Amino acid sequence: MRTEIIAVGSELLLGQIVNSNAQFLSQQFAQLGMGVYYHTVVGDNSTRLEHAIKIAQNRSNVIVFTGGLGPTKDDLTKETIATMLGKKLVFDYEALASIEQYFTKTKRKMSENNKKQALVLEDAVILKNDHGMAPGMGIKVDDIIYILLPGPPSEMRPMFQNYCRGYLQQTLGLQEKIISRVLRYFGIGESQLETDIEDLINEQTNPTIAPLAAEGEVTLRLTAKHIDEAVANEMLDELESKINQRVGEFFYGYNDTTLISELSKQLSNKKRTVAAAESLTGGMFSEYITAIDGASNIFKGSLITYTNEMKVNILRVSKQTLSEHGAVSEQCAIEMAEQVRDIVGSDIGISFTGAAGPKPHEGQPVGTVYIGVAVKGKETSTYKLHLSGTRQGIRIKTVKYGCHYIVKHLKDL
Repeated sequence: MRTEIIAVGSELLLGQIVNSNAQFLSQQFAQLGMGVYYHTVVGDNSTRLEHAIKIAQNRSNVIVFTGGLGPTKDDLTKETIATMLGKKLVFDYEALASIEQYFTKTKRKMSENNKKQALVLEDAVILKNDHGMAPGMGIKVDDIIYILLPGPPSEMRPMFQNYCRGYLQQTLGLQEKIISRVLRYFGIGESQLETDIEDLINEQTNPTIAPLAAEGEVTLRLTAKHIDEAVANEMLDELESKINQRVGEFFYGYNDTTLISELSKQLSNKKRTVAAAESLTGGMFSEYITAIDGASNIFKGSLITYTNEMKVNILRVSKQTLSEHGAVSEQCAIEMAEQVRDIVGSDIGISFTGAAGPKPHEGQPVGTVYIGVAVKGKETSTYKLHLSGTRQGIRIKTVKYGCHYIVKHLKDL
C-alpha cells in the first residue's frame, strides 16, 4: 500500500507557510499501517498539478491532496482531478446549506464564488467539514483511492480524524489495530541511544521502532499491529522492557509529556516547592513551569539576576565569589541556588548561570553552563555542562537539564 501526499498551494513553495499537514498525515497513516512513500508540493497551476497527479498514479495506490478546495480562481484541486478522472462536479446540498447558513448568521452577503466550495466529485464519499465550508471527499477509480482534504490545518485535522480515517479503514478493509507508544529520553544523544539498541532496531518487524531527536531529547515511537488491541499492547510492553534494560536511566515519560510536566508531577507528589535564580536563562525556567496548571502549589518564585550587580544586591552572592571565580562558575551557581531557596522560602533552589553566546563570557566558551540544585537539609549539587547550538537552543537545553536534575534529586526525597 503506497501512499502519496500532494500539497497544493504556491504559498508552500514560496516558504510563506510550513507544510505541517504532510507531517500530521504521515503520522496518521503510520498508525493505520499505511506507508507514505512520497511527499509532493505543487503550486496553484492546473498544468503542473496534472503532471504531479500523473506521476502519482504510476507509483501510488492512495493519493491524498491537501489544499485548493476554496472559493477563489487559484483553488483548482477538485476541478483538475475531475477532468483527469472524467468525473462531473456536482453540488453537495448539505454543504451548500451550511455555507448559506454561515453567511446568514454572520450577516454577510454571500458572493457567487462561495458556492464553488460546495462542489464535489460525482460518486465521491463526502467528508464533512465541521470547522469550515469546503467538504472533503474520497473516491476510488481504477484501483486508486483519491482523498481530497482542505488546506487549513484547523479544518483538515478534525476532518481526517472524524471522517477520513473511517473511510480508509472501510475502503481498505483495515482490521488490524495500530497501537503506538512514545518513550521519551533525556541526557543521552540520539546516536548513542541508537547504538545501544542497534540490534533491536535492525531486527524490528512488528513492533517497529522509530527514533526522533529534538533539543537534547530523544523519543522512540514504538508501533505494534494486531487484531487484538490487548495483544498489541503486550508486544509493546515486551519491547519497551528490552529497550529500558539498556537505556532506562535516561527514560522520563510517555507520549506527549515534557520534562517540565514530569517535574511538576514529581514536586506535587512529594509535596515540595522550588524557586529559581536565573541568569543566562532570563526567566525561561519560570515561564515554562508557570505554564503548568497548579504551578502556584509547587513554584515559589524566581529572581532573574542577569548582571553581577543584581547577583550581589538581590541574591546576596558575595563579591569575593564573583571576583575570584566569576559568575560562570561552580561557586556562583552554589550561592545562587542556596540564596534563592532561603530568600523565597522554598524546599529546593535551582540556579542557572553560564555563557549562552554568541560570544564567550568572562573567558568561558559559549555553551559553558553551571546549574546548582540546593535541597533543604542536603549538600548543594552543581552540574557543569558543555552545550552546543544557537543561543536560544543552549538556553532551552539548560532549562531541560535543570528539570532533569531536580527530578533526580526528588527521587531521593
